[in-house]
Amino acid sequence: MPNWVKRAYAGGATIATACSGALLLAEGGLLDGYDATTHWAYCNVMQKRYPAVRVHTQRALVIAGHEQRLVMAGAGTSWLDLALYVIARFSDITTAMQVARVNLIDWHTVGQQPFARLAQTRQVEDAVIARCQQWVAEHYDDDAPVARMARLSGLAERSFTRRFRQATGMAPLEYIHTMRLEEAKHPLESSNTPVEAVANEVGYEDTAFFSRLFRRKVGLTPAQYRRRFGALRRAVQAGST
Repeated sequence: MPNWVKRAYAGGATIATACSGALLLAEGGLLDGYDATTHWAYCNVMQKRYPAVRVHTQRALVIAGHEQRLVMAGAGTSWLDLALYVIARFSDITTAMQVARVNLIDWHTVGQQPFARLAQTRQVEDAVIARCQQWVAEHYDDDAPVARMARLSGLAERSFTRRFRQATGMAPLEYIHTMRLEEAKHPLESSNTPVEAVANEVGYEDTAFFSRLFRRKVGLTPAQYRRRFGALRRAVQAGST
């Protein structure tokens, strides 16, 4: 990674990447302990090579780092999401809306998930764990997803936990929490659905627990996250229709 990028970030600059560019940030250690995304085809490689990075395969745009100064877009045209975010952040939402309207840009709502799920299934070397990942991608809101995955694997609980961690870099329960919280971000950004309902949708009956977990993992409460990112998403969507 060029030293000037590190110096710029240390000096307060905001660094933005698209596609595989996030791998340069990871190589330089700038993403250690932070959320990140990259092209869906490289997400598993990134997670294995840089285990200190929390890679979100299904997200098309991730904002992380000190003072939210690392901005990463995923595959293909998700760089348009990156451009709109940067315009809104450093100019204003009105300008971002105008850019979206003039260029007929739609704010992405699906993200990389359809591609990411396929990539994860193909790239995980352990076929047993791959089958569990495929199942949980559709059943993350199950009452007891870890136990269900263990039964699906046909392994003893200890063996299942060990192999799951080896394959994904996370313990099964951590994997579930990560997936649920990522799924919760979309309705928080794009709707006025009450936080309690969002929590229930992704598998948490205890809204207080969901809120504490969300704040610990994301650094914001669900309400704070909605205020910060929901307004931009709704404004850009409205401006591009």
